[in-house]
Formats: sequence, C-alpha cells, structure tokens
Amino acid sequence: MNRREILSASISLAALGLLPGSLQAAAGNGAGTAAPAAPAGPLILGPPVPFSFERLKAEAEAAAARPWQAGPNPHREILDRIDYDAFQAIRFRKAAALWADGGGGDPVQLFHLGRYFQDPCRIWVVGDGTAREILYRQDYFDMPADHVARALPDDIGFSGFRIAMPGQQGDWIAFLGASYFRTAGARGQYGLSARGLAIDTGLDTPEEFPRFTGFWLQRIPGEQGRVIVYARLDSPSIAGAFRIDCRNHGQSGTAADGVEMDVDCALFPRTPIRRLGIAPLTSMFWYGETHGRQARDWRPEIHDSDGLAIWTGSGERIWRPLKNPPRVMTNSFQDSDPKGFGLLQRDRAFDHYQDDGVFYDRRPSLWVAPKGDWGRGQVQLVEIPTDDEIHDNIVAYWVPEAPAEPGQRLAFGYRLLWDGAIPAARALGRTVATWSGAGGVPGQPRPEGVTRFVVDFEGGDLAAFGRGEVAPEVTLSRGAAGLQDAHPVVGRPGRIRAFFEVQAAGAEPVDMRLYLKGAGKRRAAGALTETWLYQYFPEAEGY
Repeated sequence: MNRREILSASISLAALGLLPGSLQAAAGNGAGTAAPAAPAGPLILGPPVPFSFERLKAEAEAAAARPWQAGPNPHREILDRIDYDAFQAIRFRKAAALWADGGGGDPVQLFHLGRYFQDPCRIWVVGDGTAREILYRQDYFDMPADHVARALPDDIGFSGFRIAMPGQQGDWIAFLGASYFRTAGARGQYGLSARGLAIDTGLDTPEEFPRFTGFWLQRIPGEQGRVIVYARLDSPSIAGAFRIDCRNHGQSGTAADGVEMDVDCALFPRTPIRRLGIAPLTSMFWYGETHGRQARDWRPEIHDSDGLAIWTGSGERIWRPLKNPPRVMTNSFQDSDPKGFGLLQRDRAFDHYQDDGVFYDRRPSLWVAPKGDWGRGQVQLVEIPTDDEIHDNIVAYWVPEAPAEPGQRLAFGYRLLWDGAIPAARALGRTVATWSGAGGVPGQPRPEGVTRFVVDFEGGDLAAFGRGEVAPEVTLSRGAAGLQDAHPVVGRPGRIRAFFEVQAAGAEPVDMRLYLKGAGKRRAAGALTETWLYQYFPEAEGY
C-alpha cells in the first residue's frame, strides 16, 4: 500500500469505528444477520512473563542487530474480504472489555484484523513486574452469523485497541494501523493523528511506515483516566521501544480538558536512514478561508488543522497557515533545542465550516513539547496536494541534524498535548485569520499580477494600540511588496488587521514573513505578534 492508501484506510475506518457511544449505536452492525449476542466471558490471558521498559528496550536493540523479516499474513485471502463495510460490522463486546471493573485505568476494547489492517499486533496486560498476553478469541466480538471473519482461527491477534470512557459510552484514545494513534481531545471529536515514527516522508523514494508490533498495557490501581502504554516498534530500517503515559482530563471543552501523553522512546537503526521524523503529526487540509475558491464543495472550509505553530529555541513564536499546494512541498524550519511545535485547529467557529456531521470546528489541536535538549535539527512540514477530505495530506515532525546510522542508540522524550494547556505567548498577538484576493483599489482597474494578503491578529497587548501606532514588517523571498499598512478593526476591540500586496510571477513559490511592530510614538514597542509565515504560488494562486 502507498502513503495515500494507508492514511485513507486508517483515517476513514477509525473515524467511523470510533464514534461517540450514542452515534455508534445508531450506526448498527452493518449488513447481514446479526449472530446472537452470547455473553462473552473474561479475556483469556496467557501465562505471566517478566516485563519492564528496560527489558523492552533491550529486546528492541537485539532485534535491530538482526535482519528484518516480514511476510504476508497467512490468512490474507480471508482478510482481503473484510473490506470497509465488513470491518464496520465487527464490534467488540463491552462485556469482554479489559478493566471494566472501575478499579483503575479505563475499559479497553480490541480491534479486529481486516483488509486494511492485516499485520497483527500482540497485546499484553502488565502488573507486578509481569505481563500476560491477551489471547484472541472470536467470541470477544459481535458479527453477523455469515460474516467472512468466522473462517479465521483463534490465533490471529488484533489490529489495535481503544480506551473507552467509564461506562463505555464513547472512547478517548485509539491505536490502530502502523504506528498511528489519536484521541478525541477536549471536544470529543477525532481529527489529526500522532505516529510513533516517520521515515523518509516527502522524499523521492517510497515512505516507510514503521508499525507497533506489540503493546503492553498497565493501569494504576484506583486512578481512572490513566493508562500507560508500552509498545514495540519495528520496520526494515529501525527497531524501537516506547513508553506512552496517557492521561485523560475530560471532554467538556474547557482549556483544562484534553489528553496528555508523556512519551519516551529508544530507537535503534538497522540501516542508514535519510530522513528520520521524530514525534510526527498527521492531519488533513483541503481548503480554508485563504483559498476557498479552489474548492468544489459547498462548505466554506474543510480541514482538521489550519496551521503549524512553532516555538523556537530562541523564543520566537511562528504561525504558518497550512496549504493544499499545487505539488508536494517540504518546508524546513531550522532550529536548536526547540521549545515545541504542533498542528493546531485555531478556528473554532461553527459558521466557518457549516458542517453538522463531522464538526471540523471541534477537531483537536496537538502540541509536541520536547523534554530535555534535542540539539540542532529542523521542524519539517510536508504538504501534499489533495482533492478530497478523506486523504490526510499534512505531516509535521522533528528531524535531528545528526544522521541516523546502524549501531546507534537514540533516545527522545516529549509530551503530547491534545488541546488542554497548549502553551501560548500571552504578551504576543496571534494570527486568527488569513485572506487573499486581487490587489488594487475596489472600483478602480485592478493591477495585473498583484495579490493582496490580509492577516488579522488578536491577543497580547494589541488592544492598547490605536490607529497609526502599529505597522507591518513584511519580508519576501522574491517579488515586490506593495501597498502595506495595519490598523485596528472597527467594532472588534483588540483585533488588528495587516495587509500588503505582492507582485510576482512564475511557478516557484514566494516565501513571505510578517509580524506587527510599534509605529509612530509607539515605535520602541518591538514585535507585538507572533511571526506569520506563508508560501504563495503566483502561477496557481495569483489574481
């Protein structure tokens, strides 16, 4: 499978399989006649074996010293017939859920294998220094009596798992497909995903998708909403061990809600890796307010995330609105010891999307906060052209400057913040909207080849600045910058609008940079906002 097929399968199946409980019940069990819902007994566990994170890391290091071995699933012919509809018809029985006793953690439900998830993972339960494997049994699942999956034996494993809310009405985290995982954030709506690792994304060679081959799940007795997930990662190029401490703070939509994950990983390259992506985030951007005219859909905007935010090691705050580019584009932001980066959904106004089915206004934001010093490297943003909302086409990750070579032991720690307390620069205004259109003056002949950009900022100390006291600082990589100014927006206290015009031609992009600074008697105020970055394609976007 190529990148688009992998992402489409993971996103579409997860999106419909991870609905809130009330909607999931309404979706039914799919086509076919449902088998009687015989009560499922407790999960069947294998014998206890010693377990620790140090032991898991040692196993990963030993695996990296051996050649990669992989082959097709022996049950591929049957799994190929478990397509989208057949996969949706398989439901894990709530009565079989792990930790449904309320004694800590949250109930864990398991995913079946299918056409798009043929590589099995093994899942263990951790406690008292040992782990016991959850053995697959068909009676964990409800499915139609004539379902093709009934031809599978009782030793096939699982494709992943999800952690449900107490009472199992909806869920708050899911691991499904390759090394992908996601949460519903503070607003209870799935959107972008995280990954364990990205390898060779955006290069002229096929991308490699490492996968989690095994999971070890641990709860803390008496502590609800917390599960520690250990995972083994493997691929032709690398082996690794992960510890992901997951904590759910709620889904009422407040700033204190959301999910936190403390991630620690040890990575052991098997082969030289051209581009190693640490803490990768994957999202979808079809179109937004800046380029709505390229859409054929009736909705004003369609995206899971609307921008990449970076907090550099030097303290600069950067906002880069996302794009659906005319060709695959990789942008690199050089840095040293970054304080954080993330793919955010800043626009929370329902009217800007008008989607009352999948609610793009509720999609979570995701922030990566490094632990310790990551050294020199770059945040990379890969944008891939798309013509529909079903394709994830945005990837962001950290690339260390030092190359990844066999025999190395690489270690990274970071915190993932899904909504919740994503750090903000309180003294700086932030970008809240970006528009573009024909340059010139309304009612007069428009100059050919001139595009106007309008950027609105809010927050920080902007409310204290009046007309004539703030000015835009604009930098272009090529072309000419024309008419430019900034002023408070009438009737919107605290919002300042900057605009400038660009004249450039050709297919090569124009990299643009803008921030607001004090002007007039407030000239010494310095930078008042984060730095807005944008990539403009005159040939494709010009007016």
